[in-house]
Amino acid sequence: MPHSPALATAPLLSAYRGERPGRLPVWFMRQAGRSLPEYRELRVGTRMLDACLDPALAAEITLQPVRRHGVDAAILFSDIVVPLKLVGVDVEIVPGKGPVLAQPVRTAADVAALIAHAPGGATPEAFDAVAQAVRILVSELGTTPLIGFAGAPFTLAAYLVEGGPSKDQLAARTLMHADPQAWQRLMDWTAQLSSAFLLAQIGAGARAVQLFDSWAGSLSLADYERAALPASTAALAAARERVPTVHFGTGTGHLLAAMASAADVVGVDHRTPLAEAAASVPGVPLQGNIDPALLAAPWEVLEGHVRAVVESGRAAPAHVVNLGHGVPPTTDPDVLTRIVELVHTL
Repeated sequence: MPHSPALATAPLLSAYRGERPGRLPVWFMRQAGRSLPEYRELRVGTRMLDACLDPALAAEITLQPVRRHGVDAAILFSDIVVPLKLVGVDVEIVPGKGPVLAQPVRTAADVAALIAHAPGGATPEAFDAVAQAVRILVSELGTTPLIGFAGAPFTLAAYLVEGGPSKDQLAARTLMHADPQAWQRLMDWTAQLSSAFLLAQIGAGARAVQLFDSWAGSLSLADYERAALPASTAALAAARERVPTVHFGTGTGHLLAAMASAADVVGVDHRTPLAEAAASVPGVPLQGNIDPALLAAPWEVLEGHVRAVVESGRAAPAHVVNLGHGVPPTTDPDVLTRIVELVHTL
């Protein structure tokens, strides 16, 4: 897919390659969505997954924060469970609750039935609606790169086993230990699915991808390295040959060195100072880690925090400013615009 020659030197992509561009790049996880009045207006009467799978609508939602905030990247408006939906898993996003599956995957027989019913290594055609949205975006974004994303295999598997959101992923961790063989089959399947979903986005024009492991923080380092990291490595392997890759999780300060082995860039949540993260993953570019809670603080407090994050990030070879998690829905959009303007002066 043809790109603007200037895109190769976009600040975001330079930073992802480990370089220090002339302008510090910044974007926000969940920058598209509930914090924007234009998003809320556009979404009236449309269910979340329907919006994700309407190419024109998903592209417009993705573009909204780029126009409004002047961020250095767009990230595809989608959801972690979209690839599950597209290969035939019965999942819906329930307002106020999150993704809910009609049939949790709790036993070896359940895993076998899932694999028989839904192809993990799905064909590109399965993701055509998402690829169409990416192609629309690439034609509109010009010199702003588009980031594709997928849920990490562990997080996808945890949704499947839990049947919906969970605070501690207890059922998933139980299956991991009680039936390691069934767990391994499930992780192989989710790794194939995540990889195929990322490749579909890259094939349509995404210039970087991020793997979200929202729930990996519930694992010990030993369990993560044994039962989750190999699948994440596999999910990112083919993508990593083509574009920069980012690996992000929440509550994963104890896992950063392991996560860094699977990707080019590590995302850091708000719990771990960037200088500390840089010491644990020497030579690896970092992304993060403004505390989302401070977005509602007085500007002078938030400004001081942003400056401190940027200063701490100087310990890494390169730094992409972001939040330590997603934009809260109650955030004043003007605050995000002010952060972008500030970061671009630092």
